Amino acid sequence: MTQTEKKMNVFEKYLTVWVALCMIVGVAIGKVAPGLVDALRRMEFGTESHINIPIAVLLWLMIYPMMLKVDFGSILNVGKKPKGLLVTLFVNWLVKPFSMALLGWLFFKHFFLPWIGPELADQHIAGVIILAAAPCTAMVFVWSYLSDGDPAYTLVQVAINDLIMLVAFAPVVKFLVSGASSLTVPFIVLVYAVVLFIVIPLSAGALTRYTLIKSHGLDWFENVFLAKFHPVSILALLATLVCIFAFQAENITTRFFHVVLIAIPILIQVYFNAGLVYGLMRLFKVEFPVAAPGALIGASNFFELAVATAIALFGPGSGAALATVVGVLVEVQVMLSVCSFCNRTRHWFAAPTGGQA
Repeated sequence: MTQTEKKMNVFEKYLTVWVALCMIVGVAIGKVAPGLVDALRRMEFGTESHINIPIAVLLWLMIYPMMLKVDFGSILNVGKKPKGLLVTLFVNWLVKPFSMALLGWLFFKHFFLPWIGPELADQHIAGVIILAAAPCTAMVFVWSYLSDGDPAYTLVQVAINDLIMLVAFAPVVKFLVSGASSLTVPFIVLVYAVVLFIVIPLSAGALTRYTLIKSHGLDWFENVFLAKFHPVSILALLATLVCIFAFQAENITTRFFHVVLIAIPILIQVYFNAGLVYGLMRLFKVEFPVAAPGALIGASNFFELAVATAIALFGPGSGAALATVVGVLVEVQVMLSVCSFCNRTRHWFAAPTGGQA
């Protein structure tokens, strides 16, 4: 049967290009107007809180529209495909952050240490751990669409991951960063980050979704209301990246080689986790529309939350923040390659039967 070609919109397809352009613009601003950048950098919610006000506002504008898409009523269907869900949750929370901590420790503390030094090694480790501990929320729907994934399964997966993040994200990051580096992670700052960037937008999104669907209907909510927020989310993402790269201008211009080094363990981790999920799905005879998006969910990251948390913990000019931004640079093209692999190997899986998976 001939598959209908599926496409992303221009922004999603060329996200890596937009990120690169934001890097150029941000670095240029950082070099041309250092006084302005320093003033923006010092705008924090409290002394030494590292929660930068401009970036916090932009991130909230970016995350809230994503949370509007999450239907927590879908959790009622959690038992319909238990094997696929258990595999992806196992990899997301018991394998992915720990494997990233190990890779970060190996590469930054050993292989790359002569080039980056111990201080940046610790910060880069923290950044990649934060990135891996935040399962993807928004782009998962794109990857699932491109791989003919089961939309209901994807929705359940996103909803459950978001709920798990409420309680697991902070302790996982605290434990792994403290264990793999010499950095001290203030747990209270992690809690602030979770409340500010998960609890508040998640609650606001759920309340908005429930209220508007009840008053205007699902069709109006999805096709009219959500459509209005799409450009807001995109512009907020791009503006956030420009700010971050402006704050990182000195690091990037003097240590661009670090961007390449940071990308290496991130790439290994993405392919490792995608392959692990996909292999386990095949082993447990899970149908392809669940296996493919499961592999993609297990590999991709909620980079918006990761960037926000790295900034809150270590500041917008830190090596940790730079590491999370590198995740944005590499993710799209890598995930497209995983989508392509899944679509080429769909014959490895039995055809959907409508049964349990």
